[in-house]
Amino acid sequence: MNQTGDASPRSLYLEVSPEQLVRFHSLVQEGFLVEAEPGCSIKALLCEQFMVSPEYLEARVQTVFLDGKPVDDLDRTEVPGGATLALSAAMPGLVGATLRRGGYYAPLRSEIPCREQGTLTETGAAMVLVKLFNLLGPELAPTFLARGIWLSGRRLREFLSRQPEEFWAGCRTIHLDAAPVTATALRNMTWSGRSEPVRLCVTVAEWVK
Repeated sequence: MNQTGDASPRSLYLEVSPEQLVRFHSLVQEGFLVEAEPGCSIKALLCEQFMVSPEYLEARVQTVFLDGKPVDDLDRTEVPGGATLALSAAMPGLVGATLRRGGYYAPLRSEIPCREQGTLTETGAAMVLVKLFNLLGPELAPTFLARGIWLSGRRLREFLSRQPEEFWAGCRTIHLDAAPVTATALRNMTWSGRSEPVRLCVTVAEWVK
């Protein structure tokens, strides 16, 4: 149970110094869950729900996988609930050129791209697993962390247990289930016996040293 005594999912909010945000990059690169309204196109999901700018999407997100299959048309390919969406910047070599959406070598994989779907049928919120590769991890981490990501209690515990003293000194605000807690209490938390994920929200504190 959370601090209110019910069995609702736990929520952890951290406000950290700009220097400490880089420590979360490895966490987001391993993959994380986000809440989404499925049934829309990949572009609509990224730009309208996840607040990725269309300019950034066009210029930086060169390779997109939906449930393990490369996608070329982000406007017409729908995202179902429970999907896995992997994003990457440009990858080197022939493999990278072949997987790049809309690229010159895309016809070499004409049999495997994710096919476009028909009419939209899904409504309501669902979870989508997002994976960010290479440079997109550090670049998009602030956007997703501020929105809130979902992790297993085990992964969150392992991440927190690895953090040094300067990380905790850089945490200006710590709220667990909307109630303030100390860094010591959070470090000693076990998160055991819970199967549902924990929502982690991280923002950057604008402070003067």
